[in-house]
Amino acid sequence: MQNRRYFHSGEVQPGGNRFTLSIMLSKGIIDPMKFRPIIAASILAADFSRLGEDINAAEEGGAQWIHVDVMDGHFVPNLTMGPLVVEACRRVTKLPLDVHLMMEEPERLLSDFARAGASRLTVHVETCPHLHQTLRTIQELGISAGVALNPSTPLGAITEILEEVDLILIMTVNPGFGGQKLIDTTLHKVERARELLISKGLHETHLEVDGGIDSSTIQAAASAGADVFVTGTAIFKHPSGIRVGTQTLMAALEAEGAKK
Repeated sequence: MQNRRYFHSGEVQPGGNRFTLSIMLSKGIIDPMKFRPIIAASILAADFSRLGEDINAAEEGGAQWIHVDVMDGHFVPNLTMGPLVVEACRRVTKLPLDVHLMMEEPERLLSDFARAGASRLTVHVETCPHLHQTLRTIQELGISAGVALNPSTPLGAITEILEEVDLILIMTVNPGFGGQKLIDTTLHKVERARELLISKGLHETHLEVDGGIDSSTIQAAASAGADVFVTGTAIFKHPSGIRVGTQTLMAALEAEGAKK
């Protein structure tokens, strides 16, 4: 496959006061009844010999979305799952399937993933030179569209398409493998992303974080402005089981919410 030149742009530095999530909620900028945190259980860490049981356990523990990491072995070093796995997930749950396409030329498979039952397709700005068209194609398939940025990709790369998506995914680790430690500096990007969305009046656009999210980091991510938290190891590899792992994360979020 021919290599692509990945797109980067200048950083955005929104003016004015920096808004944390707690400030935005307290000032009524965001409606707390609509802005509820979401746990997206990443099946990358699940036991694929009992995938249906693991998904059901995460759902019973309180997960609101199921997150599917699609990796192509080119854009990221790992090779994972495709539309057949999404189809299998759809057969065992009615939860939204949040499909993250970490792949070159995602346009080739958008319709396949939509037919398989994806609720949302999130593509990387780094692999989509015609990003507007890719996002519109996703929406024409009748599902939600999201855009993702790697840790080193500046926020300015997506300023022209913010109105085209209902979710921004900030990678808080370099994509490719589960179980990594969160890169602390990425939380500053989360803050700036939420600030940028507020400045444009996009109050209900989801801001998702993926990588290194567990009970010790989820509160900081929430405080920075995230409302969707992708986590795999902390759920599916929890020593006390999947339900307890999910409930532990929900409790941490509730504790963060109690501070507001």
